[in-house]
Amino acid sequence: MNYNKSNSRYLLPLVLGLCFGMFMISPAFAAAAGKSIDWFEMTMTLLGGLAIFLYGMELMTDALKAVAGDRMKVVLEKLTGNRIAGVLTGAGVTAVVQSSSVTTVIVVGFVTAGLMNLSQAIGVIFGANIGTTITAQIVAFKITKYALLMVAVGFAMMMLGRKEQIKHWGFMLMGLGLVFFGMGVMSGAMKPLRTFQPFLDLMTTMENPLVGILIAAVFTGLVQSSSATTGIVIVMATEGLVSLPAGIALAFGANIGTCVTALLAAIGKPRVAVQASLAHLLFNVLGVVIWFFFIPYLADFVVWLSPAADPSLTGQAKLAAEAPRQIANAHTVFNVANTIIFLPFATLLAKLVERLAPLKKETFEEKAISKFRPQYLDEGMLDTPPLALSMVRREARRMGEVVEEMLSDLPSSLFSGDTDKMSVVVDKDNQVDALYASINSYLTRVTKRDLMEGTANEAMMLTTTATEIENIGDIIETHMSHLASMCAANDIAFNDDDLAALQLFHSKVQKAFRSAMVAVEHDRRAAAQMVLDQEEDIVEGMDIFIIDRQRKFLHEEHTPQEMAAFTLMADIMENLKRIFEHSKRIGKLVLKQEGGTSILVVD
Repeated sequence: MNYNKSNSRYLLPLVLGLCFGMFMISPAFAAAAGKSIDWFEMTMTLLGGLAIFLYGMELMTDALKAVAGDRMKVVLEKLTGNRIAGVLTGAGVTAVVQSSSVTTVIVVGFVTAGLMNLSQAIGVIFGANIGTTITAQIVAFKITKYALLMVAVGFAMMMLGRKEQIKHWGFMLMGLGLVFFGMGVMSGAMKPLRTFQPFLDLMTTMENPLVGILIAAVFTGLVQSSSATTGIVIVMATEGLVSLPAGIALAFGANIGTCVTALLAAIGKPRVAVQASLAHLLFNVLGVVIWFFFIPYLADFVVWLSPAADPSLTGQAKLAAEAPRQIANAHTVFNVANTIIFLPFATLLAKLVERLAPLKKETFEEKAISKFRPQYLDEGMLDTPPLALSMVRREARRMGEVVEEMLSDLPSSLFSGDTDKMSVVVDKDNQVDALYASINSYLTRVTKRDLMEGTANEAMMLTTTATEIENIGDIIETHMSHLASMCAANDIAFNDDDLAALQLFHSKVQKAFRSAMVAVEHDRRAAAQMVLDQEEDIVEGMDIFIIDRQRKFLHEEHTPQEMAAFTLMADIMENLKRIFEHSKRIGKLVLKQEGGTSILVVD
């Protein structure tokens, strides 16, 4: 995050939220003491607490994504077809970022880009549902009295910490403190309702699990966070307002409502993305359907599983003491059990989804257009910049593959003066230019996020890298095509020695460019160093060859045609050197020998 520019953005709502919460909570407590309920004050307190709670969740999630972004990138990129590995990955990533919605959106992006198949995606989605239960377990701890201490310590870490990692952990701790403080504000607002019979009667309708599931699903769909819904349910349980069966039904509904985020992420995406979001929806809905008639049995099980309260407590006090942990445990048991039940049938689920949302065959025109569109740049990744930059690396490699094709075609077009083949090579530069524009636009949107210094430097490096690749395409399009036209117009033919030299140095330059692309895509320093190590062999090798040929020309007589061939060969080698220089700069960028300038982030 760019702390120098964004502190005020976080501090203003934080200070206003805290002051409002403290100011409004006292009337609610007064009402609890026996005065008539002031509905305006109670409503404002409840909404203020909810705002602080949701803001704390958002702040904590953003900080955790920033801290764990690079690790998430490594973990998600190494996924295999192993379903259990997918489940563990989904659970781990979601537990870290505290949002199954984030994980699901990332999965949709990976499926769209072709980096993950549907079976792999389903495994990760299963795991994401398990990971999101960690939030409920955290908020079930009754540590609201330490909330402001966490806010204060987190704020101090954010303001006084010199290392960005410490600042991010400060944001995370402050966000967690706000979550608990918001819970405390909401809890205080709800205290008068303990004795308000109409509200208690309304809560009895929640005993109907269908009603609870529908209400929670709608609310979760609106706030797009099952963790927020579960947290609010636990707050109500803390005040003894929600029974265990009703709390379980509300948690079930939250699982269904969270699918809205994935469905929204799939809008306008290829059909494979729709399939991934549909798999998420089916898994959660089917899981709720299976458990719908077993809610009483699940309630009995978690009562046995969870620690009992003080035996002296009875009635509403006992419910308030035990229900929060029991609801959190029920949420965990439900999602773990569903994963165990559905995991053996993941392939069948994938086939069902493929039948419900079959892939459409691309027409010839659609295929022709798709090559000009980015394959890996997904909008859903923008909120997780390290993953977004990982996608940029892949798209840059894809652009590099087109340039590599252009390079590969040079011997059959340029060296022989075949202008028809050269025109085909030149046309490929249009694809390079289109991908370059898409990458630049995407990187601009990435840099508008709050970035850590290392992430900002990576974005700057990739911006420059894309420019270097595009420059190579321009050299082939403009200069090499002009030389091919000269070769054809003057009917120039190279002798065997010169043609062999051109082919030799061309293959070395092509190899260097290929190594540079591998270095960019996978951030491999060894591949980048390999490019730099070839400088003497390529640049000096071409210079020595040209000087040697010039000496021979001084001692031998040559026809004008031979002189023209030599001049053309020298020009081709000069452009090959220019291509190598751009490849070398890419290698230096990966090795951080060039670039690395921090980006000015614009809010």
